[in-house]
Amino acid sequence: MEQSKAIERIEEILNESKIGVLSTAKDNVPNARYMWFYNDGLTLYAKTNDQSPKYDELGENPQAHVLLGFNDTDNNAFVEINGSVERINNQETIDWLWEKQDKSFFDSKENPHLKVLKITPDAIKIMNDDYEPVEVIL
Repeated sequence: MEQSKAIERIEEILNESKIGVLSTAKDNVPNARYMWFYNDGLTLYAKTNDQSPKYDELGENPQAHVLLGFNDTDNNAFVEINGSVERINNQETIDWLWEKQDKSFFDSKENPHLKVLKITPDAIKIMNDDYEPVEVIL
């Protein structure tokens, strides 16, 4: 599959899939948790609490792995994303996510512990699609 078609398919999967797994590592020990993701093209965003272990882990090691898709697609396609995570505290981004997220996790969008993780992919693999696995290096 040519890269432009692969990127188009990746964006389709990201647009269909919102709940996925974010994996981090601390002292060479992996840690995975479910997260709610939003995308802007290939860039992912997720809200988090700055008092969570993952927030500290990403401060020490900003590399992460994300799995999104599978149950949300007709053919169980999913993406594996390796990327760099930036911890951001930008009210405009928080406002953008807050409008689309379940408000039950925080009392308000002004909660001082509400932060955003921005995942910029380095490489993305499409798995279980109608094609052989495809990897896009960015």
